[in-house]
Amino acid sequence: MIATMDAMELLDASDELANAVLHSDVFSTYKYTKRQMEQNPETQTLMHRFGELKEAHEEVQRFGKYHPDYAQVSKDIRVVKRELDKDEAVMAFKEAEKELEDLLNELSGTIAHAVSSSIKVPTGNPFFDNMSCSGGCGSGNGCSCG
Repeated sequence: MIATMDAMELLDASDELANAVLHSDVFSTYKYTKRQMEQNPETQTLMHRFGELKEAHEEVQRFGKYHPDYAQVSKDIRVVKRELDKDEAVMAFKEAEKELEDLLNELSGTIAHAVSSSIKVPTGNPFFDNMSCSGGCGSGNGCSCG
């Protein structure tokens, strides 16, 4: 019965943490920039065009460079992708999305390391993920984890 109470308290605490994230400035900015991106007609036109080109690109990819439209479709998709990447609404959304992801990664790391320093938590950065030795050596400090 005590273990059940602890589990319930833990679930309540996780609900409170999730609620805190949902009411954070970081999440509010994320929601706002997403809505701005979804309501921007120019951005939506670019996204729709990119979707069409993506389908066309997948079709020509089946035949590779031997498809008669391969070069044109490949060029067109790169151009539209570059336009999307430069679109202010998309850039703002991507920045807000990255900040939210960073917050969630930091929370995950804090929780995991509070439980055990040997728990491996992805950072979203492959460079740091590969350098991390927490949980990876299993040899009792054989990899200099300390």
